[in-house]
Amino acid sequence: MSYPLGRLAGMIGKINSIVIDSADINRLATFYQGLAGWTEHWTGEDWITLAPPSGPHIALQLAPDHVPPRWPDSKYPQQAHLDFLVPDRQAAVARALELGATKLEGGGETFTVMADPSGHPFCLCDSDNVEQITLIDYGLDVPNGKAIAPFYSELLGMPVTYQGDEGAAIGDQDTFMIMFQNVAEFHPPQWPDPAFPQQFHLDIGVADVDEAERKVLAMGAKLLQGGTGERGFRVYTDPVGHTFCLCWGE
Repeated sequence: MSYPLGRLAGMIGKINSIVIDSADINRLATFYQGLAGWTEHWTGEDWITLAPPSGPHIALQLAPDHVPPRWPDSKYPQQAHLDFLVPDRQAAVARALELGATKLEGGGETFTVMADPSGHPFCLCDSDNVEQITLIDYGLDVPNGKAIAPFYSELLGMPVTYQGDEGAAIGDQDTFMIMFQNVAEFHPPQWPDPAFPQQFHLDIGVADVDEAERKVLAMGAKLLQGGTGERGFRVYTDPVGHTFCLCWGE
């Protein structure tokens, strides 16, 4: 399955939250509130939802046996990461370090690679178009970005806007993007095995979960064990093994 650049294939659901696994969700919430100014939307014993000024919510899910990524070690893959635009990268890096981040190897003239207190990598990228730190995209590690981008384009109703040697992308920088980053040694998560953690997943809101399930299974997704009843969620993997949930109800 492939679509020309810019074609909008359809829409099955929309992103409710980008969910990050952590053994200490309170510390991670404090970190992102301090770094990006996100506000607390909802909190519970094993879940905290943060609200950026724009774009999807960021949810922090308690994973007591969480094994942090060790980027760039492919045996402990990041699976995904967040990219931020910043008006002053030096100040943003200093603030992140003060809040408990770690500077990682890599980076370049226009971006710095760091890890949050739970070990998840993120990038701080130079921009003259923002006045404050802004989440611009969710980057997903994949074996072939061109092959997986159409799945998410149809799932989320976001057009494919980039295809190249490095991978692919859906969405645009004026709203929010999902990047599909090609990695040479891709090791998919094996949820719920804590030895092969998912690290991140998407919660996708749908109006009719049975109809949405029929469509995603036809597109190559796989239904996993887990989920809840009349108001809740079902767990799936995409065609390359990343987990996502279809969610319904209030």
